Amino acid sequence: MQRLNKFIASSGLCSRRKADEYITEGKVTVNGKVIVELGFQVGTKDVVKLSGKIIKPQKLDYYRFYKPAGYITTSDDEKGRKTIYDVIPPELKHLKPVGRLDKDSTGLIIMTNDGELINQMTHPSLKIPKIYLVQINNKITPEDGEKMYNGIEIETDTGEKRTAYAEVFPVEITNKSSMLRVTLYQGINRQIRKMFAALGFEVISLKRIQHATITIDGLKRGQIKPLKPKQIKELKVYISKIEKKQECSE
Repeated sequence: MQRLNKFIASSGLCSRRKADEYITEGKVTVNGKVIVELGFQVGTKDVVKLSGKIIKPQKLDYYRFYKPAGYITTSDDEKGRKTIYDVIPPELKHLKPVGRLDKDSTGLIIMTNDGELINQMTHPSLKIPKIYLVQINNKITPEDGEKMYNGIEIETDTGEKRTAYAEVFPVEITNKSSMLRVTLYQGINRQIRKMFAALGFEVISLKRIQHATITIDGLKRGQIKPLKPKQIKELKVYISKIEKKQECSE
């Protein structure tokens, strides 16, 4: 037996929170009866329907993918540009990316059909960290790093002004360029590039090397590999701890 919201989420349709909404809205039936009780338990023989359609748990897959430059993070593109699904094997095209990397950026993308995990890792309230290795075209100063930590106003793709934050740690600094380790807790499109541009820098290269507990270690560019059971468990425990910490602070 398991909670109804977990059963719905395991179908890959949505997160548990969204499943709770469907339940309270009366959109879910079990064996023909509308269920609005959030803690309701279901078994393997129960027939669960959402808005009249039968839903079943699916096998959940978890992979890590090393995105090469020149590909956009989407399943199709009206402009005909190359997408990550031109690189990923056909049998894995049911997987969806956890977050995005812009066309010119490289590095780690977690790929899965676990809708709940995608929602958890991309929800702005949880602030799941993403770590990047970034090279810029000039020497960065401690003052620049402090400005990024305290927040820089940038313009989003919709024209909205938002304050963006980043933690910056120097890896190698010369008079002509800087290699930096940058950590983000937000998900603004092209955030790193826009923040450095606001300070007068140009990003030469940008590679995501870690997302939550998952790293790019051992992956070659363009390669996709399944997460090991231990990695999946560690990731979910990590996210659960962040969720509990957030609940305690509310």
